[in-house]
Amino acid sequence: MARCSLLPILVAVLLARAAATAAMDNKLLPAATAALSFEEGYTQLFGDSNLVLHGDGKRVHISLDERTGAGFASQGAYLHGLFSASIKLPSAYAAGVVVAFYMSNGDVYERTHDELDFEFLGNVRGREWRVQTNVYGNGSTAAGREERYGLWFNPTEDFHRYAILWSHDRIIFYVDETPIREVVRTTSMGAQFPSKPMSLYATIWDGSSWATSGGRYKVNYKYAPYVAEFTDLVLHGCGAGPTTGSPAPAPCDPGSAAMMSPGQRSAMERFRARYMTYGYCYDRVRYPAPLPECIVGAEAEAFLPSGDARSSDRRSRHGKHRQRGNGGADLAL
Repeated sequence: MARCSLLPILVAVLLARAAATAAMDNKLLPAATAALSFEEGYTQLFGDSNLVLHGDGKRVHISLDERTGAGFASQGAYLHGLFSASIKLPSAYAAGVVVAFYMSNGDVYERTHDELDFEFLGNVRGREWRVQTNVYGNGSTAAGREERYGLWFNPTEDFHRYAILWSHDRIIFYVDETPIREVVRTTSMGAQFPSKPMSLYATIWDGSSWATSGGRYKVNYKYAPYVAEFTDLVLHGCGAGPTTGSPAPAPCDPGSAAMMSPGQRSAMERFRARYMTYGYCYDRVRYPAPLPECIVGAEAEAFLPSGDARSSDRRSRHGKHRQRGNGGADLAL
């Protein structure tokens, strides 16, 4: 009788644990501090009147026209942390236009710089923007680690959050609540894993020479100005002072916050299976032997020797997919 009476309690405990785990998995992107205004955390890099502040400095518009692009950067440098912004991209014809949201220390370490990139590559009318991520460490620009993806939404219609979570051991890129790429520090990568303080940057510029179909389609200034909108700017990092500062103390490292739960990892794998259109680990033209950190399995069959996906379905399908209320992709479809 005692065992029977305990059974409902045991079931209730197990259900509570399962609900807690599910809730944790549904929040794929770690919480961050409140967004900063432009004056609190950033400074203009270039573009004079092509950078405009709105909403008491909480929203930033940067534009590209025939005169110039525009850009801004964080006032300080950081060694690890969570960095994000909600971005709305230019609409209509945007071939050749590049919007970048990235971390770098190239102004301090010209030959041995580190970099973590989100690059948004414009396209001709009727074709979707593409998202590219890249990682450089210790000046390893000769070994590009690019990946490109489609999206499950139209990034010109509304704001979406793009984030970089960087710790001592790993880097995770997010789109809204979905992790899309993880780079884990390995012995084989050595100094090519970014390890020096970096500043955060946002820019818009003319990438006609390469951004759209390898440079086939150029920026058409008939449609200028091209305006990229930024809001919810988050700098939740381990401050290293101004850009020449020394590394922050170890306790500031995100540590366990950069670990993915099984639910998060499953979401990332579903995204990559549906939306990844190019992967450097599968590019046998550039790299006859994969770079040392690449673990290539059966999924390589989905890619051509050029590293491009075999299937034309691996692209933006925002007209065919629903979205969850929290902004994440309904990747179960």
